[in-house]
Amino acid sequence: MSLSGTDAHAAADPATLPPLVRRALSAARRHGFAYACRPEQGRLLHVLAGGARGWIGETGTGCGVGLAWLASGARDGVRLVSVECDAGRARVAAEVFADRPEVGVIHGDWRRIEEHGPYDLLVLDGGGTGKMPGDDPADPARLLAPGGAVVVDDFTPATGWPPLHEGAPDRARLHWLRHVALHTVELRLAEDLATLVGTRRRLAPTRPSWSSE
Repeated sequence: MSLSGTDAHAAADPATLPPLVRRALSAARRHGFAYACRPEQGRLLHVLAGGARGWIGETGTGCGVGLAWLASGARDGVRLVSVECDAGRARVAAEVFADRPEVGVIHGDWRRIEEHGPYDLLVLDGGGTGKMPGDDPADPARLLAPGGAVVVDDFTPATGWPPLHEGAPDRARLHWLRHVALHTVELRLAEDLATLVGTRRRLAPTRPSWSSE
Protein backbone atom coordinates (compact mmCIF):
# COMPACT_ATOMS: atom_id res chain seq x y z
CA MET A 1 0.00 0.00 0.00
CA SER A 2 1.29 3.46 -0.93
CA LEU A 3 -0.33 6.73 0.06
CA SER A 4 -0.65 7.93 -3.55
CA GLY A 5 -0.25 4.65 -5.39
CA THR A 6 -3.49 4.85 -7.36
CA ASP A 7 -2.73 8.34 -8.65
CA ALA A 8 0.89 7.39 -9.37
CA HIS A 9 -0.33 5.13 -12.17
CA ALA A 10 -1.77 8.16 -13.98
CA ALA A 11 1.73 9.11 -15.12
CA ALA A 12 2.27 5.74 -16.78
CA ASP A 13 1.51 5.15 -20.44
CA PRO A 14 -1.73 3.09 -20.38
CA ALA A 15 -0.28 0.90 -23.11
CA THR A 16 2.40 -0.26 -20.63
CA LEU A 17 -0.17 -1.40 -18.05
CA PRO A 18 -1.64 -4.91 -18.30
CA PRO A 19 -5.39 -4.86 -19.06
CA LEU A 20 -6.20 -6.44 -15.70
CA VAL A 21 -4.24 -3.70 -13.92
CA ARG A 22 -6.18 -1.04 -15.83
CA ARG A 23 -9.42 -2.72 -14.76
CA ALA A 24 -8.38 -2.74 -11.09
CA LEU A 25 -7.27 0.90 -11.27
CA SER A 26 -10.65 1.90 -12.68
CA ALA A 27 -12.35 0.13 -9.78
CA ALA A 28 -10.06 1.82 -7.25
CA ARG A 29 -10.78 5.26 -8.70
CA ARG A 30 -14.53 4.67 -8.80
CA HIS A 31 -14.52 3.77 -5.14
CA GLY A 32 -12.11 6.50 -4.03
CA PHE A 33 -9.35 4.11 -2.99
CA ALA A 34 -6.04 6.00 -3.16
CA TYR A 35 -3.69 3.49 -1.59
CA ALA A 36 -2.89 1.01 -4.36
CA CYS A 37 0.67 -0.13 -4.87
CA ARG A 38 2.81 2.18 -6.99
CA PRO A 39 3.78 1.23 -10.56
CA GLU A 40 7.35 0.50 -9.47
CA GLN A 41 6.06 -2.01 -6.94
CA GLY A 42 3.59 -3.46 -9.42
CA ARG A 43 6.25 -4.14 -12.02
CA LEU A 44 8.39 -5.93 -9.44
CA LEU A 45 5.43 -8.08 -8.41
CA HIS A 46 4.74 -8.85 -12.07
CA VAL A 47 8.28 -10.17 -12.54
CA LEU A 48 8.36 -12.15 -9.30
CA ALA A 49 4.99 -13.76 -10.06
CA GLY A 50 6.48 -15.30 -13.18
CA GLY A 51 8.67 -17.55 -11.04
CA ALA A 52 5.81 -19.08 -9.04
CA ARG A 53 4.75 -22.65 -9.81
CA GLY A 54 1.85 -23.31 -7.45
CA TRP A 55 0.48 -20.62 -5.14
CA ILE A 56 0.82 -16.84 -4.80
CA GLY A 57 -0.59 -15.16 -1.70
CA GLU A 58 -1.21 -11.56 -0.70
CA THR A 59 -2.45 -9.80 2.42
CA GLY A 60 -4.22 -6.49 1.87
CA THR A 61 -6.08 -6.70 -1.44
CA GLY A 62 -7.38 -3.13 -1.47
CA CYS A 63 -9.28 -2.89 -4.75
CA GLY A 64 -7.00 -5.40 -6.42
CA VAL A 65 -4.30 -3.36 -8.17
CA GLY A 66 -1.33 -5.25 -6.72
CA LEU A 67 -3.18 -8.53 -7.18
CA ALA A 68 -3.78 -7.60 -10.82
CA TRP A 69 -0.06 -7.06 -11.35
CA LEU A 70 0.58 -10.48 -9.80
CA ALA A 71 -2.10 -12.25 -11.81
CA SER A 72 -0.89 -10.63 -15.02
CA GLY A 73 2.62 -11.96 -14.47
CA ALA A 74 1.73 -15.45 -13.23
CA ARG A 75 2.07 -18.51 -15.43
CA ASP A 76 -0.87 -20.69 -16.43
CA GLY A 77 -1.90 -23.06 -13.67
CA VAL A 78 -0.74 -20.85 -10.79
CA ARG A 79 -3.39 -20.04 -8.20
CA LEU A 80 -3.61 -16.71 -6.39
CA VAL A 81 -5.37 -15.79 -3.15
CA SER A 82 -5.58 -12.42 -1.41
CA VAL A 83 -7.09 -11.46 1.95
CA GLU A 84 -8.78 -8.09 2.57
CA CYS A 85 -10.07 -7.01 5.98
CA ASP A 86 -12.56 -4.45 4.60
CA ALA A 87 -15.74 -6.10 3.33
CA GLY A 88 -16.53 -3.38 0.79
CA ARG A 89 -13.09 -3.45 -0.79
CA ALA A 90 -13.13 -7.26 -0.83
CA ARG A 91 -16.36 -7.15 -2.86
CA VAL A 92 -14.92 -4.61 -5.29
CA ALA A 93 -11.78 -6.70 -5.82
CA ALA A 94 -13.79 -9.89 -6.25
CA GLU A 95 -15.71 -8.17 -9.07
CA VAL A 96 -12.45 -7.20 -10.76
CA PHE A 97 -11.42 -10.88 -10.90
CA ALA A 98 -14.87 -12.35 -11.53
CA ASP A 99 -13.72 -13.87 -14.83
CA ARG A 100 -10.41 -15.16 -13.44
CA PRO A 101 -11.19 -18.45 -11.64
CA GLU A 102 -7.57 -18.88 -10.60
CA VAL A 103 -7.80 -15.74 -8.42
CA GLY A 104 -9.60 -15.76 -5.07
CA VAL A 105 -10.35 -12.82 -2.78
CA ILE A 106 -11.11 -13.61 0.86
CA HIS A 107 -12.68 -11.20 3.35
CA GLY A 108 -11.23 -11.43 6.83
CA ASP A 109 -8.18 -11.10 9.03
CA TRP A 110 -4.87 -11.45 7.21
CA ARG A 111 -4.21 -14.73 8.99
CA ARG A 112 -6.72 -16.38 6.69
CA ILE A 113 -3.85 -16.52 4.22
CA GLU A 114 -2.88 -19.67 6.16
CA GLU A 115 -5.89 -21.48 4.65
CA HIS A 116 -3.89 -22.05 1.47
CA GLY A 117 -0.28 -22.47 0.48
CA PRO A 118 2.52 -23.04 1.09
CA TYR A 119 3.36 -20.17 -1.23
CA ASP A 120 5.98 -19.71 -3.90
CA LEU A 121 5.43 -15.96 -3.50
CA LEU A 122 3.81 -14.16 -0.57
CA VAL A 123 3.22 -10.39 -0.62
CA LEU A 124 2.60 -8.88 2.82
CA ASP A 125 0.83 -5.57 2.47
CA GLY A 126 -2.20 -5.74 4.75
CA GLY A 127 -1.00 -7.58 7.84
CA GLY A 128 1.82 -9.84 8.85
CA THR A 129 4.56 -7.27 8.27
CA GLY A 130 5.25 -6.44 11.91
CA LYS A 131 5.23 -2.73 11.15
CA MET A 132 2.30 -1.75 13.36
CA PRO A 133 1.75 -2.43 17.10
CA GLY A 134 -0.19 -5.64 17.50
CA ASP A 135 0.63 -6.88 14.00
CA ASP A 136 2.73 -9.98 14.54
CA PRO A 137 5.03 -10.83 11.62
CA ALA A 138 4.03 -13.75 9.44
CA ASP A 139 6.09 -16.92 9.77
CA PRO A 140 7.92 -17.53 6.47
CA ALA A 141 9.12 -20.97 7.54
CA ARG A 142 5.47 -22.01 7.74
CA LEU A 143 3.96 -20.04 4.87
CA LEU A 144 6.63 -20.36 2.17
CA ALA A 145 7.64 -23.35 0.13
CA PRO A 146 11.41 -23.97 0.18
CA GLY A 147 12.93 -21.37 -2.12
CA GLY A 148 9.73 -19.30 -1.98
CA ALA A 149 9.86 -15.51 -1.67
CA VAL A 150 8.20 -13.01 0.64
CA VAL A 151 7.79 -9.34 -0.28
CA VAL A 152 7.36 -6.57 2.28
CA ASP A 153 6.70 -3.18 0.66
CA ASP A 154 6.77 0.51 1.44
CA PHE A 155 10.01 1.34 3.19
CA THR A 156 12.07 4.48 2.84
CA PRO A 157 15.43 3.47 1.37
CA ALA A 158 18.03 2.90 4.07
CA THR A 159 21.00 5.27 4.13
CA GLY A 160 23.07 3.48 6.77
CA TRP A 161 23.18 0.64 9.25
CA PRO A 162 21.13 -0.06 11.19
CA PRO A 163 18.22 1.23 9.10
CA LEU A 164 16.23 3.84 11.00
CA HIS A 165 12.57 4.72 11.35
CA GLU A 166 11.72 8.02 13.05
CA GLY A 167 15.26 8.20 14.43
CA ALA A 168 15.30 4.72 16.00
CA PRO A 169 16.35 1.33 14.61
CA ASP A 170 13.65 0.08 12.28
CA ARG A 171 12.62 -3.10 14.09
CA ALA A 172 10.26 -4.32 11.38
CA ARG A 173 12.88 -4.00 8.65
CA LEU A 174 15.55 -5.59 10.84
CA HIS A 175 13.21 -8.49 11.60
CA TRP A 176 13.03 -9.43 7.92
CA LEU A 177 16.65 -8.64 7.09
CA ARG A 178 17.91 -10.83 9.95
CA HIS A 179 15.32 -13.61 9.83
CA VAL A 180 17.08 -16.97 10.18
CA ALA A 181 14.76 -18.68 7.65
CA LEU A 182 15.35 -16.06 4.94
CA HIS A 183 17.98 -14.53 2.75
CA THR A 184 16.63 -10.98 2.45
CA VAL A 185 17.73 -7.99 0.40
CA GLU A 186 16.46 -4.45 0.18
CA LEU A 187 15.66 -3.21 -3.32
CA ARG A 188 15.49 0.51 -4.04
CA LEU A 189 12.63 1.02 -6.49
CA ALA A 190 12.63 4.82 -6.44
CA GLU A 191 14.34 7.65 -4.61
CA ASP A 192 11.71 7.43 -1.87
CA LEU A 193 10.69 3.78 -2.06
CA ALA A 194 12.29 0.47 -1.10
CA THR A 195 11.01 -3.09 -0.89
CA LEU A 196 12.34 -6.11 0.97
CA VAL A 197 12.46 -9.44 -0.84
CA GLY A 198 13.31 -12.49 1.23
CA THR A 199 13.90 -16.00 -0.13
CA ARG A 200 13.27 -18.93 2.17
CA ARG A 201 16.44 -20.89 2.75
CA ARG A 202 16.01 -24.43 1.48
CA LEU A 203 17.53 -25.85 4.65
CA ALA A 204 15.28 -23.81 6.95
CA PRO A 205 13.41 -25.83 9.62
CA THR A 206 10.04 -27.12 8.47
CA ARG A 207 6.80 -27.75 10.30
CA PRO A 208 4.08 -30.35 9.72
CA SER A 209 2.03 -29.86 6.55
CA TRP A 210 -0.92 -27.51 7.08
CA SER A 211 -2.03 -26.77 3.50
CA SER A 212 -5.75 -27.05 2.84
CA GLU A 213 -5.16 -27.68 -0.86
